[in-house]
This record gives sequence, structure tokens and C-alpha cells, in this order.
Amino acid sequence: MTDATINPAPKRHGALTAADARTAKRNAAEKRFQMYGLAAIGAGLFFLVVLLVSILGSGVGAFQQTFITVPVHLDEAKLDKKGNRDPADLAKVSTFGYGPLIEQAILAAVQDAGIETPLQKSKDMKALLSASAAAQVRDVVLANPELIGQTVEFRILAASRVDGYLKGRVQREDVARDKNIDAEHLDLTDAMREAGLVKKSFNLDFIFGADASESRPEQAGIGVSMLGSFFMMIVVLVLSLPIGVAASIYLEEFAPQNRWTDLIEVNISNLAAVPSIVFGILGLAVFIQFAHLPQSAPLVGGLVLTLMTLPTIIISTRASLKAVPPSIRDAALGIGASKMQATFHHVLPLAMPGILTGTIIGLAQALGETAPLLLIGMVGYIATNVPDGIAAGFLAPNSAMPAQIYEWAKRADPAYYERAWGGIIILLVFLLTMNLIAIILRRRFERRW
Repeated sequence: MTDATINPAPKRHGALTAADARTAKRNAAEKRFQMYGLAAIGAGLFFLVVLLVSILGSGVGAFQQTFITVPVHLDEAKLDKKGNRDPADLAKVSTFGYGPLIEQAILAAVQDAGIETPLQKSKDMKALLSASAAAQVRDVVLANPELIGQTVEFRILAASRVDGYLKGRVQREDVARDKNIDAEHLDLTDAMREAGLVKKSFNLDFIFGADASESRPEQAGIGVSMLGSFFMMIVVLVLSLPIGVAASIYLEEFAPQNRWTDLIEVNISNLAAVPSIVFGILGLAVFIQFAHLPQSAPLVGGLVLTLMTLPTIIISTRASLKAVPPSIRDAALGIGASKMQATFHHVLPLAMPGILTGTIIGLAQALGETAPLLLIGMVGYIATNVPDGIAAGFLAPNSAMPAQIYEWAKRADPAYYERAWGGIIILLVFLLTMNLIAIILRRRFERRW
């Protein structure tokens, strides 16, 4: 036996916890992936903020409007020559009879305020007024004939160029090429604003009003189109929810697995991916040309959007039914319940949160559709009055919010472009509200297994 010395290997401190080269490489790759994910989230949030800032910055101006406040003398010699206050005689005086009275009132108000301007004729004031100003005063006089002969203060809509100038949409260098207004009118606008004759205030008529012609963008509103969308959503909800849920329950719980059901399921999945304009063509051919339903009516728009929404509701409902554990069905059947009782008394209530969520999301998608509505004639400037009754709400010609926004966006006047952005804000409020309701319903009825 020799005294050979065996040199033990040197001890490495923390050898069990120290990462080798391959582990360090994997950890570095994981950190890079996390950074990529954070960068993607940051980019998405950045573009979302840019989108919201663009929408708000471009559309907030639509909720304000410029008004001219002047006392107008309702001359009896021009408005009621016979002096009998007969509504038939008063109605014979057209807006051309009211225009000079308003123009003279503005000129008098300018002179009384001590404003110096080269515009010394009453007809020079016409460029400051909306084309609807005369009709606005005329409607008040026809509704209140006793005002004739008095001097009444009116809050009159200013022209779109004046409104755009005060909002920064119209620049002075652009006026040289504009036939509707010139630099003298802009100088007069500044002076009238300092004198308190011209003011910007909240435009309630934009929310509750109706569309207007291209020559009167300052009068246009989205209120009637909101009603059109409301009646369409009622049609979609009443038809798509029961039909979609019934079809889903049959396919998921009762239908046998064969070639026919496989074909139906494939077609439902394909219909969910069909472009919306195809449904518009189908609605035009079936509901208008074949069934002769009224064109441009919310009823037809609701039927078209129902066809488009059904695949989404069916797919989401089937997923909700499938998510219910099989033990629920087995337990119900085990205590003597029939297949229908197990489905409707146990499975369906537990799947209801997902069904309601899918339905609301489908309705929100239908609310923002434009192409199908354009094909059936639901374009802007169809309805200028609020529908008279529930039946008229479904059958009278009307537009919808997305179609109205599209019509405004393609018009030439920049004031309509501003209103298009304002309409987008209102539409987004509706969509966010519907999605918030879907989240609340899911949280309220959600069950965890």
C-alpha cells in the first residue's frame, strides 16, 4: 500500500444554484421575449392614445356652435299685411321675407355697439348668417303670431365659415379663395365677439337634431340617426337572440352527429367570415326587391343586421354551452330529469353569462356596420324629423349613425368633416357602453368550476 495522495476537486461555492451556459441562454431569451411583449403592449397603447386624441381633437368642436344674438323687429307690414294674424296668411310669407329683417337687425346691433366696419349695408350681413336663420325665425313667428309687431331677441345660427373661423378651422389666408366670406366679415366677427353679439355655446341640436342639406352644415345633427340605430337594434335583439340561442341549443345538445349537422356547422362558421356588404346585397334582393318592404326603413336594416349577427351569436352561445361541465348534465339526468329539463333548467342558466356577452358583442358589431345599410338606402339626409310613433320608427325612412357619419365624411364642407368626428365620438360612447354592460353581466353571473 502506497501513500499516494489524492487531490480532491476544489469545491465550487453555489454550484447547485449557479446557472450553466444553456440555462443562462434560456433565461436571456425569456427576458427578451418579455421585453418584446411589453414593447408590443406599449406600441398598442401608444396608437390607441393617438387614435383617441385624434378623435377627440377633431370631433369635440362639433359639440359647440357659434350663435349670433340680436333683437329682431318683426315688422307687421311685411309679415302680416292684413293684420288679422290668420295662420294661412302668415304661412304665405316665405323665408325670403324674413331674411332682410334679420340682416337689418344685425346691422343695427353692430351700429349700436359702435363697431366700425366697411360693411354698411344690411345685405352685407348675410354672409354671417346660416342659411337656416330665416326659417328659424319664421317657425317661431308661425308658432307665436302674437309676437308680430314686437322686437324679439333671437339666438341665430352663424354661418359655417364664421363658426369655422372661431374654431380655427377656417384661416384668413383661405378666405381669399372663398366666395362665401371675406376678410371684412372676419374682422366684423372678431368685433362682434368682443361686443358679446357672437358667442360659442354647447350645441344640443347636434345630439338631438336631424341631418341638413350641404348648404347648412351648422344645422346638421345626429339625433334622428340615433333613433334609426335604436329601432334597428331592437329588431336585431328581438330576432337574433331567440333564433341564435335556439339554434345553438339544438346543435349542441340535441342534434345527432352526422353529415347534415357537420355541413350546418361549417356553413355557420363560414357565414361569420362573410363580408358585411354581401349581407347588404342579400337584404336588397330579398327584403326590398322580392318582399317589397319599405326601402331605407330601420325594419329592413334590422333584418339585414340580424342575418349578419346570427353566426356570431350562435358560435358564442355554443361555446358557452360547451363550457358547462358534463357533470352538471350527468347529475341532472341521474336524478331523473329529461334531456330538455337538464338543458333548460341546469345547463342554459349556467351558460347565460357567455350567451349575453356574445349577444351584446354581436349587437355592438352590428351597430357599427355601414356597408349593408348603404345598399338598402339608409343614407344621410333621408329623415329630417323625429319619427311620429313606434310604427313610424320601424317603417319610416331613416338613417343610422354609421351611415350618417359616412355621409358627412364625404361632403365637401369642412364643417361636415368636423361633425363626422363628433358622430364617431357618440358612436364610440354607445359601443363602449354596450361592451361595459357585457363585462358587468359576465362578472355578475360568472361561475368558476
